[in-house]
Amino acid sequence: MSEASKPLIVVEDLAKTFVLHNAESAVIPVFQGLRLEVSPGECVVLSGESGVGKSTLMRSVYGNYLPSSGSVKVLHDGQYVDITRASPHEVLEVRRRTLGYVSQFLRVIPRIPTLQLVMEPLLENGVPVEEARERAAGLLSALRLPEAHWDLPPATFSGGEQQRVNIARSFIREYPVLLLDEPTASLDAENRAIVVQLIKQALGKGAAMIGIFHDQDVRDAVATRLFPVAQFKAAA
Repeated sequence: MSEASKPLIVVEDLAKTFVLHNAESAVIPVFQGLRLEVSPGECVVLSGESGVGKSTLMRSVYGNYLPSSGSVKVLHDGQYVDITRASPHEVLEVRRRTLGYVSQFLRVIPRIPTLQLVMEPLLENGVPVEEARERAAGLLSALRLPEAHWDLPPATFSGGEQQRVNIARSFIREYPVLLLDEPTASLDAENRAIVVQLIKQALGKGAAMIGIFHDQDVRDAVATRLFPVAQFKAAA
């Protein structure tokens, strides 16, 4: 198999349960035997009712949740890194250059100006300051965030404005793999359309994506296929 045709995400026999220590250690099964591959240019949208395990799967792929068993492999520098077994340093390195995550919430140090925040992923990867500033300004303009806001910390912004900053920060790096957790949840119709175009552009460049979208119009516009998580529901 050539490098270009290899899946960028390979999930094998994944299982996840939660133990409720404040409820007599009750065990809550989520899914088991889950398998998923995502190739370049694919946007696989997780489907199913609330509580079926969509967000749990997303966080397991990113490394925020440790699965009960199985593996999550991400193609990084030509080799697969198993996120479930990698050291914290390795996971951070994969996130820095290969694996991006767009959530509906922005978590940043309150005093960092917006433009600097959006530039950071480029600066961390050696892009010159002027080029990083130009690209960040272009993306913030495309997302219709007023220039008067660029020197302000986004902690002072509305939810929709914070979400646009979050999207700009995530898409500026052109990550090979992107996880999209309700990226348009706080946006109006015009900004949703802009995000759809950003997603399509990234897919056209060969990015592999896993997404959760409750907005059906957005989902229909970007999904290359649906992945029903409920088919791997674990027995109680």
